[in-house]
Amino acid sequence: MGLERDQDIQSLHIPVVDLSNPDQELVARAVVKASEEWGCFQVVNHGIPTELMQRLQNLGKQFFELPDAEKAVVAKPEDSREGYARRYEFDLEKKIGTVDQLFHNIWPPSSVDYKYWPTNLLDYRKVNEEYTRQLKMLSEKIMGWLSEGLGLRSEAIKEVVAGEYMLIVNYYPPCPHSDLIEGLDAHTDVSGLTLILPNEIPGLQVFKDDQWIELENIPSAIIVLIADQILRASNGRYKSVLHKTTVDKEKTRMSWPVLVRPTNDMVVGPFLELTGLDNPPKYKPMSYEDYIYRKVRHLSFADIDSA
Repeated sequence: MGLERDQDIQSLHIPVVDLSNPDQELVARAVVKASEEWGCFQVVNHGIPTELMQRLQNLGKQFFELPDAEKAVVAKPEDSREGYARRYEFDLEKKIGTVDQLFHNIWPPSSVDYKYWPTNLLDYRKVNEEYTRQLKMLSEKIMGWLSEGLGLRSEAIKEVVAGEYMLIVNYYPPCPHSDLIEGLDAHTDVSGLTLILPNEIPGLQVFKDDQWIELENIPSAIIVLIADQILRASNGRYKSVLHKTTVDKEKTRMSWPVLVRPTNDMVVGPFLELTGLDNPPKYKPMSYEDYIYRKVRHLSFADIDSA
């Protein structure tokens, strides 16, 4: 059961990597080490303008403050991954909280369907497209370091996991029953890489060494989570971090995760260069669509690869 702030949360801090360090080899090693040991880290001085991030956040907040009828214009169809949706939390069949979410693809242009983008907010498209451009450069830099950390070409991970980018805007309103619910249950992301811009309200927790660790709030930092497809491609070298979110009794928590993921038909499995007689493949190659289907069936990593 979720708590507003779990009592066993430790005071440890996940790694923070300063990308402005002139010793870029040192930066690359820090990213690789954090991905191997934690499966997550925060990056600061990453080059994305603070003003741009603030504009993105303000527009997201404005969207969720619109009347329900206006948000419904971009409502998520049952057969779509994109659009606006509201999820209810229940306790003994009594509604005790909500989580609102807006999903839409942001790259490549061929995957973008603007009918799921709010049109009643000035500059929403302009700001999102500029943020996409900046974040894509950051993600490719990180994937390059991760590839080189495996002894591969810098483009290797990008080529197998970066088919699409999807933005999710999460809106967790204040909840007086925050001791009864979690924003999102403990999970690993099915994507390849997740990059998160949070607001100032903490609530993201990661699991390491049998304990939940809450991320400290660092203004303008981007949180990076290694997800399932990079775990698989690296043959387990990089961790897919288990994480969850909490809600606050008095304040609204928001976050802007971008999922870097394969397209449905892209096949992901361990790089052949990383396997051999002394290091057999831990995962079997499969399409991203097949992987999602198996994970939705709540199979464990072992079951996914044996099913």
